[in-house]
Formats: sequence, structure tokens, C-alpha cells
Amino acid sequence: MKPRRTWKVFAWIVGLYGAVLLPGAWFPGYLDSPIGVLAAIPYLSVYLFHMLGVPWLLQNNGACGWGWCMPTPFGWAFLLCFWLGLAWGLASLLSRPGSSP
Repeated sequence: MKPRRTWKVFAWIVGLYGAVLLPGAWFPGYLDSPIGVLAAIPYLSVYLFHMLGVPWLLQNNGACGWGWCMPTPFGWAFLLCFWLGLAWGLASLLSRPGSSP
């Protein structure tokens, strides 16, 4: 496996995800579209991990009344590490010598 190729594939994955999110900065309704909802899955996964029992992810330990609690700084770092690690693993699989022509 070539580390340089893995970095390129990783950059493409992260760049494509950023390109999918970019229209949401100018068009708020874009995030309500099916593509916007799919792009929000990494952010919304913090609530799944909280439900699975990972501590310190949400402010007030998830007790925010009827509202959605924001992630804590640890929660943001956890999401960043999890999803970037997942992207790195995918890039590593895609950059294997026998995976593409």
C-alpha cells in the first residue's frame, strides 16, 4: 500500500464531503433536502453514540428539556476522530494495490 496514494484518496473523500456541505452555507433550505440530511449524518451520530452510552458527548449529559443538546468540546473531538478515522480506513481500502485498475 502506498501511503502517498492513501493521502490522496483521503483528501478526495474529505473534499467531496466538504463540497456536498458547501451549498448549505448559502442556501439554508439545502440542509433540509435529502442530500443535506445525508450530509448531516456525521453530526447527528453524536446522539446515537450518546444513546449507546459513550459519556461526556452532550452538554448537560443530554438533559436539555425538549431541545437538542449541543455536543461538548469532547463530543466534537470524538466525532471528528471517529469520522476522519472512518474516512482514513476507507481511503486505505481504496488505495490497496488490487482494489482498482
